[in-house]
Amino acid sequence: MHLMIDGYGMSIGKHSERVQIKRQGEVLTEVPLLEIDRITLATRGAVISTDLVEACVNNGIQINFLDYSGRPLALISSPNLNGTVITRRKQIEAFHEVTGTVFSKQFVRAKLTNQLHLIKYFAKYRKLTNSPVYNELQTRCHNISNNIKEVGRVPNLPIDLVRGQLLSIEGRAGREYWRGVKLLIGKKVPEFAGREHRGASDLFNCMLNYGYGILYSQIWGALMLAGLEPFAGFLHVDRPGKPSLVLDFIEEFRQPVVDHAIIALLGKSGPREGNLKDGMLSPPLRKEIALKVEERLNAVHRYQNCNLTLKAIIQRQARLLAAFFRGETRYRPFVGGW
Repeated sequence: MHLMIDGYGMSIGKHSERVQIKRQGEVLTEVPLLEIDRITLATRGAVISTDLVEACVNNGIQINFLDYSGRPLALISSPNLNGTVITRRKQIEAFHEVTGTVFSKQFVRAKLTNQLHLIKYFAKYRKLTNSPVYNELQTRCHNISNNIKEVGRVPNLPIDLVRGQLLSIEGRAGREYWRGVKLLIGKKVPEFAGREHRGASDLFNCMLNYGYGILYSQIWGALMLAGLEPFAGFLHVDRPGKPSLVLDFIEEFRQPVVDHAIIALLGKSGPREGNLKDGMLSPPLRKEIALKVEERLNAVHRYQNCNLTLKAIIQRQARLLAAFFRGETRYRPFVGGW
């Protein structure tokens, strides 16, 4: 299970072989360590004991720290759970070879295909109830399909020589996608004008950013467990403090995990007045988003002729990527169904 701590004045520590959660000295609950795979602290003013940190490291439990908007602040994991150094050496070498471009094209294609599938999934419910919106969504899908074809025409040259082409395709597809999303959420969030990252002031973007923060921590942990270097990416350029590979790899999973969860949440509950103040989501809404994202991570998908949760698929894809850099196999990105 994923243990989410989101409340001022909370404290968590180790009691026997259990995680004990308290508020102002009162024990709220206890959870066996063996039942936990992640702990996330998404609040200020919380306390975690060093005994619990040690126990988590020894048991392979990742600890994440997020700010109020969902932006990752830190991650604690065991240094003994990483893969061999050969994986990271091969990953760095791939940047100067076509291997890095092959991977970049794969994840751009997967991202665009998952965007296409998400719009198709939600559009099918409009076919009979709102045919003008359905027809407009079909246009968006057609344009994204053309963008996907463009990715295949990008030459396999070192990534520095083709990054601009891939980003241009990704950007044009993204504009079509978010226009489609705006049609899907309709009047529920009328202030949504397009995708915004940091500094977002509308409810929908803030909900997305919070959900992405939760997914971001899951992705980072999966890459580390696979022995990969989170800061050595390909499509996202290197900058101090920027985990470029995390930003590359997360693109395969934004739509099936977070976008799906947030669009469905808005569709079910409608507008949420009073749940956003100065760019800060209310604690109940943050808790609900975390629950819905976790539900999506535990949703079962068809993967390589078997049924697996998205959480398990993320870890398998990270290991597949490590094997790809080592030259042991092809890399096939994850594409969700619709």
